[in-house]
Amino acid sequence: MSISRRFFQMLLIAGIIIQCTSRSQQIDLSVLSYKIYPETNNDKPDLRSPFTSQEKEDYIVAVNKNKAFAIIPVTLSNVKGICKQLVVDTLDFPDLAKNGIHSEDQLDQIRTITGWSLDTISYLGRPEMLSHGGFIAEDEDILTVIRSDNLIVKKLDLTHPELAKPLFQILNMMDMDLSLDRWNMAKHQWDNITSFYYNGNIVYVEAYDTKGGQRSIFNDSIQGAFHIKLWHEFNDKETEYLNQHYANLSEEEMEEFKTRLGFLNIGEIQPQYIMRYGFYEGHTYWRACPVAISYIFGFKSLEELDKLFKGDLFKMITNHYTP
Repeated sequence: MSISRRFFQMLLIAGIIIQCTSRSQQIDLSVLSYKIYPETNNDKPDLRSPFTSQEKEDYIVAVNKNKAFAIIPVTLSNVKGICKQLVVDTLDFPDLAKNGIHSEDQLDQIRTITGWSLDTISYLGRPEMLSHGGFIAEDEDILTVIRSDNLIVKKLDLTHPELAKPLFQILNMMDMDLSLDRWNMAKHQWDNITSFYYNGNIVYVEAYDTKGGQRSIFNDSIQGAFHIKLWHEFNDKETEYLNQHYANLSEEEMEEFKTRLGFLNIGEIQPQYIMRYGFYEGHTYWRACPVAISYIFGFKSLEELDKLFKGDLFKMITNHYTP
């Protein structure tokens, strides 16, 4: 690549560092007797997860396949092996870069993203184009999806960096085990860490590396090579709540409801899209739904979400964003 072209791309996709500080209390690890990963602890540490140390480093308490407990550093940065984690498209979305959320006025003025027209990006994002499943549904377009999810994130009283952060932290756990040769290369699977704690929830995780690579629908350097499955299991109280408040749903609809709310299929592309563009993908297999992220990672409870969306949570997470 020539210097002039590289310089042009740097100007095109300008980035800044976002302060993704943890909302938890800062902890002085030096006064604690817990072992820090790659060492593990036999008993569950009496620590909030995630937490931030006095050195401003973020940690997650996780469980490995041997049922031991790991305190894993997961601080976001732009020097991790899997992907850069603190880049925002400041050229197209200055308000997103400044406030972590889009302004409606700026979205009204958007005609291109990363130098490509909205029509081009929408075309590349539909099923059977750059990917079999697509980045948006056939009846969706890129700006409508970004705008609709931005309104949801505002309603959740969260920001796009806050919702991207736990997904990046999972990548950082994966990245650390790759460096420690704790990846099952024979099965192309990350099976060392099976679950972790986040805001009081237990989040289960499986991850796989793929033989191919997924191209981005934007004019950026993002590529995909991992498949990550995340889920939080509904407890008895939540199941009873769903059965009582959504008794009108068929068995198939209830299964779809639980899957869309409590389960995510993502790769390393999705958190980068959220951080850079506030884009969670449309209603496809790979959607990183902001409502699901807020539920799985304990930002909002099931009842809080249902009240927030006025008892219409099923339609909120299943209906497509049609223009």
